Amino acid sequence: MDQFQQNSAGYLANHMARLFAAGLARRIQPLGLAPAQFMVLLELWHDDGRTQADLTAALDVEQATMANTLKRMERDGLIRREPSEEDRRARLIHLTDRARALEARAKAAAEMQNAQALAGLEEAERTAFTGLMRRVIANMQRG
Repeated sequence: MDQFQQNSAGYLANHMARLFAAGLARRIQPLGLAPAQFMVLLELWHDDGRTQADLTAALDVEQATMANTLKRMERDGLIRREPSEEDRRARLIHLTDRARALEARAKAAAEMQNAQALAGLEEAERTAFTGLMRRVIANMQRG
């Protein structure tokens, strides 16, 4: 890694994100999940019955990416789509029993990945690190 890479927040964040994603993928693959599906599930485990547009905005992904992910999730029996009672044009995304049953194991897999990544850091360092990441994300979202 050269000097630029060592001091580039963007390079380091991208590299770290790829390592996190690869580690998470290895840990959740036995559950039949991919990282993109896991991110959608996290949103729905927190607040089930959201629209595709809401999930797209929450996860800051392209509409086409979300559409493909949801299509695979529906095929895999993780979600079902139902018409919204408030807006007949909208369809709400709901978890299936299969998806609900995966929550504890999937979150445990993610916690194991986080523990591996943060190994050797003191609790105060972990808190500071995640706090700084949230601030950087907020800066980037403001554009």
